[in-house]
Amino acid sequence: MSERIPKFDSEKEERSFWAETDSADLIDWSRGRKVSFPKLKPSLKTISLRLPEMMIEEIRILANRMDVPYQSLMKIFLAERIEKEMKKESGSTLHDGREKYGKKE
Repeated sequence: MSERIPKFDSEKEERSFWAETDSADLIDWSRGRKVSFPKLKPSLKTISLRLPEMMIEEIRILANRMDVPYQSLMKIFLAERIEKEMKKESGSTLHDGREKYGKKE
């Protein structure tokens, strides 16, 4: 850190200072530390899934009625079923399936 932020007598003086000063020069970089941010969205993986044409048509019709993309509706249905199966196995769950798979309602 090569400079210190001075005390200003007026707002005009402060405005002038910040207009001419790079604030990065005022940071003590030796005290900085590396941090990692949590993944805000779950990573997605593309898969190929062969489904009967009639099933795809039906899911499209349902999705249209619900005003959501059909692939999003498929993910919701899968997440709900996974959650149901996990409850059967363990008797309880630790999370909401839709949130875990990237959908909040």
